[in-house]
Amino acid sequence: MKTSGITRRGLIRGAAAGAAITALPKSTQAATLTADVIVVGAGLAGLTAARAIAAAGRSVLVLEARTRVGGRVLNHPLDLTRYTELGGMFTGPTQDRIQALAQAMGVDTFPTYNTGNNVFYGPRGREEYANNTPLGTAPVDPVVDPDIILAVSELDNMSTSVPVDAPWTASSADDWDRQTLDAWLRANTSGNSEFLAVTSAATEAIFGCEPRELSLLYTLFYIAASGNEQNVGTFERNFNTAGGAQESRFVGGAQTIALRVADQLGTRVSLNTPVTRIEQSFTRATVYSNGHRCYAQRVIVAIPPTLAGRIQYDPPLPPLRDQLTQRMPQGSLMKFEAIYDTPFWRSQGLSGQAVSENGPVKVTFDTSPADGSLGIMMGFIGGHEARYWENQPEADRRAAALGNLAAYFGNQALSPRDVVEFNWSAEVWNRGCPVAVLGPGTLTDFGAVLRTPVGRIHWAGTETSTFWNGYMDGAVRSGERAAQEALAAL
Repeated sequence: MKTSGITRRGLIRGAAAGAAITALPKSTQAATLTADVIVVGAGLAGLTAARAIAAAGRSVLVLEARTRVGGRVLNHPLDLTRYTELGGMFTGPTQDRIQALAQAMGVDTFPTYNTGNNVFYGPRGREEYANNTPLGTAPVDPVVDPDIILAVSELDNMSTSVPVDAPWTASSADDWDRQTLDAWLRANTSGNSEFLAVTSAATEAIFGCEPRELSLLYTLFYIAASGNEQNVGTFERNFNTAGGAQESRFVGGAQTIALRVADQLGTRVSLNTPVTRIEQSFTRATVYSNGHRCYAQRVIVAIPPTLAGRIQYDPPLPPLRDQLTQRMPQGSLMKFEAIYDTPFWRSQGLSGQAVSENGPVKVTFDTSPADGSLGIMMGFIGGHEARYWENQPEADRRAAALGNLAAYFGNQALSPRDVVEFNWSAEVWNRGCPVAVLGPGTLTDFGAVLRTPVGRIHWAGTETSTFWNGYMDGAVRSGERAAQEALAAL
């Protein structure tokens, strides 16, 4: 099975938050609805904002373009009880807000499978190392290479001077924002091809792009944001499983959280309702969708910045805000998931985690059900690899991806019972994943307007978060912050 968009089963599951979730009626007569606050987008950010506003006793309406809720979290059913996750799925230490929301919705967590050796695949072929090996002591390149040890340490150290709420004010912001991560690495390490290939594998999975696309300042902010108010962010927390962002998963899949919030909101959520225009006056805001008018005192736009920039605004957005959205494209990311009768790699003493210099699949995780009743090997195809392989024949892409898995875990990987692919760049209401990519000059020139309200309009979405930017936790934090702003302004 292949899916490059939403499958029929996925649509049914995704829209089934409750019978109360509806679409605004389509008719020749324009419907008019009124609420204190209108939220654009029913991802985790928008749903969190709406939940907070409803809890405060204010009326709220959520307008979602898709026929499902969840945004960048999406369950794909395999049978009546088992599923794969095609979007955000992991959580870990310091990601307090998504975990609190999950707990409030009755969604538990379980540990990501992390027993046995990890695999590295490079110029010498396949090598194994213990998954709990401290950085710098494993006999294999991705962790023993002194370039990586020194680069990660220096990046962590530099990030401590980057304020998460205003990275453009860092004392070295101008210098750091005029260069890419790639340029800094080449200037401050040996720049050998193997080290750069491993770095590319990391950024393809974390950002959906290459090091040559990332502003150094944005990278340092991302590191600083990988923590919370009590814990300093670290680069390691992004790519570690134990003690890192991949430590745990949500029972029932991360989309279950969004489905349950939407179920609580009921008829406040309208699906298949893309917002095309937002007008502001001295007395109210008017939101247009499917020929309908919705009136509110405040509007929260909780969709990726590149999509927010495609809405028509009257009066037009201030130049800096409009220019910002033009400079925040989404990353390029595909998920490739091979389903097996059993997680056979476990019996070989392998964790299912691999890092490779060869694509298309360069990073893998064991994302099997908690009971191990199926084996699911998930691989990221990101950045340049995604842009190349999304335009190749499906059979060629599948063969290449399964070839990667076989190189990491043995020839048994060549014969899955099923394959599920998902290309987030092909999603009309995402245009990429997992996060916006900021190049040089963006934060220093335009960052100050990232969260600044424009009249009655407030901005949410994981890209606006000060902590865990780009993650589910960042989405929830942004929704809480935008709701507080809107409530205070009513």
